[in-house]
Amino acid sequence: MVLRIAGLMGAGSGIAVIYIFGSNSVDEQGAKIPDEFDNDPVVVQQLRRTYKYFKDYRQMIIEPTSPKLLPDPLKEPYYQPPYTLVIELTDVLLHPEWSLETGWRFKKRPGIGSLFQQLAPHYEIVIFTSETGMTAFPLIDSVDPHGFISYRLFRDATRYVDGHHVKDISCLNRDPAKVVVVDCKKEAFRLQPFNGMALKKWDGSSDDRTLFDLTAFLKTIALSGVDDVRTVLENYSMEDEPLETFKRRQSQLEQEEQQWLADLSKNKKQQLFLGSLASRLWPRSKQQ
Repeated sequence: MVLRIAGLMGAGSGIAVIYIFGSNSVDEQGAKIPDEFDNDPVVVQQLRRTYKYFKDYRQMIIEPTSPKLLPDPLKEPYYQPPYTLVIELTDVLLHPEWSLETGWRFKKRPGIGSLFQQLAPHYEIVIFTSETGMTAFPLIDSVDPHGFISYRLFRDATRYVDGHHVKDISCLNRDPAKVVVVDCKKEAFRLQPFNGMALKKWDGSSDDRTLFDLTAFLKTIALSGVDDVRTVLENYSMEDEPLETFKRRQSQLEQEEQQWLADLSKNKKQQLFLGSLASRLWPRSKQQ
């Protein structure tokens, strides 16, 4: 008896779903809007419309909301930064914490203000998060009170691939050679792996210096006028801690430069000494 009742309830639910989602759409006056299924038998119409509805809904979840997620770049006399920074919100800029007393709270990572302020002249800053807009919008307002962030993209703009929300750079309406993606998951930029840098998830530590190092790294790219950021990011793609590798290489270059300057200064002093000696010897030999 229980199984029969459950079966009847399931069948009734299925019929209700087909009736609700398989009916014609209506306009503002309540009149039915014709579609491509009107010439089919009534039952077939209902089934085909229901199938199309759920197919379109699934496609809406899987595909980004638009093939162009950002508007066209600004043209003169307006200023368009030469590069675009696409950065995740959760675990990169903010750390979620929960307790019985306060519920969910979000801690700001040290260096957020410095990152925005120093990179804004060089990068069009885009927050692209796998969070929903309802959750993320007020959080973005809290981390950017001065309005350095140019655009905001949420979960509906991602491409859903193998259980992951992927940020497809090809939909950004920007030159991929000038786009840097910063996330804590490599899966987030799996479609364009050499456009991204994966940072370790921030654990909420107040002593964290990652954003300061990231600012230095991205600023170096911009000031160097790199033609294709992928050539730089590819060199760090296999590193577990790419920013530490950058700092080590930068320190090594500074040491080599200091050594070169010291050698150059030493050679110049030798040349000056020899020149002074020759100038003192020359008059004597001339007089002789």
